Amino acid sequence: MLHIVNKSPYERNTLESCLRLARKGSKVLLIEDAVTAAVRGGDFAAKLGAAMELMEIYALVPDLAARGLKDRVLPGVRLVDYGGFVDLAAENKPVQSWL
Repeated sequence: MLHIVNKSPYERNTLESCLRLARKGSKVLLIEDAVTAAVRGGDFAAKLGAAMELMEIYALVPDLAARGLKDRVLPGVRLVDYGGFVDLAAENKPVQSWL
């Protein structure tokens, strides 16, 4: 299953809910303001690090770049462009968007 999170973890608890409820082997894609969670040394680095032991975590490069975070990504977070986003959505059924 692919989980897509777009809200900032500093404003909403959608990322925490997603990580708590996602099953082992799931994929989580951070887009829009959710990419702020993928910062090395950030407030959510430990939670994402623990989650990466059970699931794959992805972040959308254009959204990281737009926020000046492209060079500060937590090791282990997989980077994808828009084509990679489409591939993830096409390869993983179902897709759950966290609002």
